[in-house]
Amino acid sequence: MPELFWSLRSYWYRKMAPVDNLTCVLHAKGDMRLEQTSVPEPKGGEVQVSIKSTGICGSDVHYLVHGAIGPFVVTEPMILGHETAGIVTKVGPEVTNVKVGDRVALEPGVNCAQCADCRSGRYNLCQKVIFCATPPYHGTLRRFYCHRADLCFKLPDSLSYDEGAFIEPLSVAVMACRRADLKFGEKVLVTGAGPIGLLNFLVAKAFGASTVVVTDIVESKLELVRSLGATGTVNVKGKTSEAISREILAITGSAPEVTLECSGVESSVGLAINVTRQGGRVVMVGMGPPQVKVPLVDAVIKELDIRGVFRYANCYPTAIELIASGKVDVKPLITHRFKLEEAAKAFETTRTGAGNAVKVIIDCSN
Repeated sequence: MPELFWSLRSYWYRKMAPVDNLTCVLHAKGDMRLEQTSVPEPKGGEVQVSIKSTGICGSDVHYLVHGAIGPFVVTEPMILGHETAGIVTKVGPEVTNVKVGDRVALEPGVNCAQCADCRSGRYNLCQKVIFCATPPYHGTLRRFYCHRADLCFKLPDSLSYDEGAFIEPLSVAVMACRRADLKFGEKVLVTGAGPIGLLNFLVAKAFGASTVVVTDIVESKLELVRSLGATGTVNVKGKTSEAISREILAITGSAPEVTLECSGVESSVGLAINVTRQGGRVVMVGMGPPQVKVPLVDAVIKELDIRGVFRYANCYPTAIELIASGKVDVKPLITHRFKLEEAAKAFETTRTGAGNAVKVIIDCSN
């Protein structure tokens, strides 16, 4: 009888007790709360994912602090998070690419698959995209989430969930290096050593750059990039563009063919134009103010190609392979890890950079 009692109680908890779906909800600027939300059920073509790891992106912090990014304004409660990995727990109808138990990284932009951009393969430019944690759409920072199955990419057993959460920002770097048409043996300048700048540095090396120089104003970030194998670094704080250019050329020996601008800072955009080799490529990765003053005539005279990067398209498989093959190691970038219950502390650590924070991961497991 005691065994039957415990068996029945266990069954009740599994079937009747509410499932924990703790969720990080941004209600308005500066007002983020942890709440229980309903557990979603997968529809046709979708899977339910038990979220394990979610990285905090600068955009998440920006929405928390400012309540908006450009035209995207938080006007009603929004669930944060989009750098995510987890395990498939339910499969909806018509799903064939993944099954229950598969470990997956989630590509957070659900495109329409019908417009000219989607049909041409540049689905990152889709005007109807539903992108996680971009108003008015909810994100992934919760226990359970449903997502379109074809945007869930299987993770090799060798990759941790934390590394799986890195596939999203790493895909930005893959896209940037592809947009740069980076060739083996070329010299590269990366401006800005934040998480995206560091990932662009790592991917540029993996793509075969012979020399990679990284700039920033924070010495601890430059120390990290040197430990990861940068050819050289330049602390640009308080220096003129001309002085910075001289330091860069002293390291590279000749002007870099490619600059990956990852800071979004006006002075760095100008530096990119000044120092990049004539006929070279400048790729704008970082998001800065809507308008900046740059030496555009110099870019014209040097016949530079200035190219934009907006998210990514068809980059997840490459990003997964870069980590799985050992060509890119993202583990040194994970400086802090918090439970979902500690989300407020995780966001504050990211916002302030406390403890030389680079990438903060939230563990969403029960």
